[in-house]
Amino acid sequence: MVSQNVVVSDAKTGIITVSTVSNSSVFTPSAQKPPTAPGYISISKKKLLKNLEINGAQSQRLNSWVDSMRASSPTHLKSLSSFSSEEEHNSWIKRHPSALDMFERIIEEARGKQIVMFLDYDGTLSPIVDDPDRAFMTSKMRRTVKKMAKCFPTSIVTGRCIDKVYSFVKLAELYYAGSHGMDIKGPTKGFSRYNKDKPSVLYQPAGDFLPMIDEVYKQLVEKTKSTPGAKVENNKFCLSVHFRCVDEKKWSELALKVRSVVKNYPTLKLSQGRKVFEIRPMIKWDKGKALEFLLESLGFENCNDVFPIYIGDDKTDEDAFKLLRERGQGFGILVSKFPKDTSASYSLQDPPQVMNFLQRLVDWKQMQQ
Repeated sequence: MVSQNVVVSDAKTGIITVSTVSNSSVFTPSAQKPPTAPGYISISKKKLLKNLEINGAQSQRLNSWVDSMRASSPTHLKSLSSFSSEEEHNSWIKRHPSALDMFERIIEEARGKQIVMFLDYDGTLSPIVDDPDRAFMTSKMRRTVKKMAKCFPTSIVTGRCIDKVYSFVKLAELYYAGSHGMDIKGPTKGFSRYNKDKPSVLYQPAGDFLPMIDEVYKQLVEKTKSTPGAKVENNKFCLSVHFRCVDEKKWSELALKVRSVVKNYPTLKLSQGRKVFEIRPMIKWDKGKALEFLLESLGFENCNDVFPIYIGDDKTDEDAFKLLRERGQGFGILVSKFPKDTSASYSLQDPPQVMNFLQRLVDWKQMQQ
């Protein structure tokens, strides 16, 4: 009897785990093939699913993983959305109305309070693209964010490393929280009126993990180089394995490769975002904690007259959305064209709508001055 690893995933959380199953209990003799490497299954996804039907629990878990992988694909989302009833979509919109449609209500809630802006980058300020190194924001979006930073304290909160996202944004007057908030840096001195009398902000809660992250990065690059389209990105305090350009037939194989590396590092956790696997230190820190830290750095820790607005499109942004709900201050805006489970209060469909919303905030603020 030979045991094999089967990758499974929770479709809601995106957390990936590996279960060990026996060939004799799951696979029929005709389906068994010699493994290409220890711990791997050389079998098509279609045949694997067919053979797993005799084990309902395992089939359900694998289907959950496949659904989770597909859920990060805009193409699949568009296909799935056609099966959703109009009533269901309208119900979601009622719970998470457009921030543009509700702009006047938002302004009324924010009146007399200090607005503080938090913006994700990929999928929020820039479109999601096949090559993560070419996720450029438009010059018009850059001008809008620059004007926003003159009106309100503004931060970029992203899974990217600070150097990479700064090369895209190129605005020294912003606060940057890279690596999912594990690398925080304030504006360059003299570029922002919000940090004139405050010490420079620099916080790296996962600093001890740097050698480990570099070690895992090298292993992942080596492990995934045989998978066409896979790209490993070193975000300094976390890693991303992009599978946006990987053939869907290779997804399970890639996930097994990634997991075979990460399982040797119990202090790292593996999760899934929009067509990307994320590897992060297992510490109590996320984008919500980063938001809280930045508010404290700005002097708004215990203020009742602060109004944080967080705009993001990914699962990792949910930590910030939840924090704002718990605080009862400000709100989150989810960027998505399709209904998703979210703690955000409002929604916008895409980066152009985000830019429209930001510009309206700037226009409103300038009218108040």
